[in-house]
Amino acid sequence: MNTAGMTARLAALGRAEATLLWRNRSAAFTALCMPLFMVWALRPAIAHMHLGKVGMTASAVSITGGIGITLVFVVYSGLVPAYVTRREELVLKRLRTGEPTDLEILAGTALPAVTVALAQCVVMIAAGSALLHVPAPRRPELFLLGLVLGIPLMVALAAASSALARTTEVAQLTAMPLSFISLFGSGLFTPLEVLPHTLADVCRLLPLTPVVDLVRTGWLGGADAARVVRDLVTAFAWTGLAVFAVRRWFRWEPRR
Repeated sequence: MNTAGMTARLAALGRAEATLLWRNRSAAFTALCMPLFMVWALRPAIAHMHLGKVGMTASAVSITGGIGITLVFVVYSGLVPAYVTRREELVLKRLRTGEPTDLEILAGTALPAVTVALAQCVVMIAAGSALLHVPAPRRPELFLLGLVLGIPLMVALAAASSALARTTEVAQLTAMPLSFISLFGSGLFTPLEVLPHTLADVCRLLPLTPVVDLVRTGWLGGADAARVVRDLVTAFAWTGLAVFAVRRWFRWEPRR
């Protein structure tokens, strides 16, 4: 494998996609401002939850939930319309006639969104430590593992979801169901520990839940081995299903 060539192709695709992202003002606003705005807007509501009994604080829940919000809105919700638009404009079809592999095309399209998401996470970590006085992650390896698993999962789910959208106009609507389910059911701003046990058990099966759980556990500590293994199994299972869906149903040409 020509690593240098692959890196050059990914960089070129990433630069082109970044240019298109910055030209789309609504997409750029969502990527840059929406996660931080939601953390700020929802923190007062989180402060009224009884989090002390589960060993959490409103600040810690806000910051760790904000990282999940970033993965949902910047990576997943941002990439679904990107893949659909590039497909309908025949960009994907033309790219397949050149040197890039299918994986390079998908990864190159996702590269700007992933970069913005990682930058947002860094900002949230710094803001949590400097402004909200949140302690540093107690288990940084689990925190990083959550991010490492969450990013490819969201990219794969975005690529799979794009197959459901016939046009660019409905692409954002296609991303909404999973976005809202993740927002309210994956523990982003309502930790599963404060939910009824039956509902919490169901929510633990959602795609983003194991990622949020690993991120939050890595920050706050206190995880046992069984819980970490459960999160890993769930995350890998969803990633495997998403990759299978992409290989089976992802469309490279416009839907007529």
